[in-house]
Amino acid sequence: MTLCPNCHHREIAGALFCSECGAQLVSASEHYTTQNLQNGTADIYEEMDQQEPRKTDKPSDLFVSSIEGGISLQMLDTGQILQLADRKDFTLGRIAEGQPILPDVDLSQYDAYTLGVSRLHAALKIIDRRVFISDLGSSNGTRINNKKLESQTDFPLKHGDVIALGKLKIKLQLHK
Repeated sequence: MTLCPNCHHREIAGALFCSECGAQLVSASEHYTTQNLQNGTADIYEEMDQQEPRKTDKPSDLFVSSIEGGISLQMLDTGQILQLADRKDFTLGRIAEGQPILPDVDLSQYDAYTLGVSRLHAALKIIDRRVFISDLGSSNGTRINNKKLESQTDFPLKHGDVIALGKLKIKLQLHK
């Protein structure tokens, strides 16, 4: 268990950033290795706010006109754009040595380790021309427009949403 020095929120051991206030929990000089969590660790997470269904002025903002070439991710720090095409689901994360399962979208080149991106951090899915994201039990959490997502729960996305994987911020672009 790690205690946030800023807000005193309890985090799991190995978390780099506080999931409540975003404060850095370890200094850059400290080095941690990842560890396997055993079943039953979910009780260390506090209850999260109930999420309300999304409301939008333009319902068409929620839909992708075609799966092929319909989604891109813009790295907010660098402006680089990653095109996602030819699939209905993608895992987002970073690659580490000896990792048996690799993410579909490797964010390592965007300083993912330092920014708190887990090896398998989140999943993007296209279901009935709508785009959803779910956190895959990451150490540092996933946020949409600064709202923390509950792990393993699909959350609808719309054009322009800012996805934060740990501290790595990505803007979703849906092409019509």
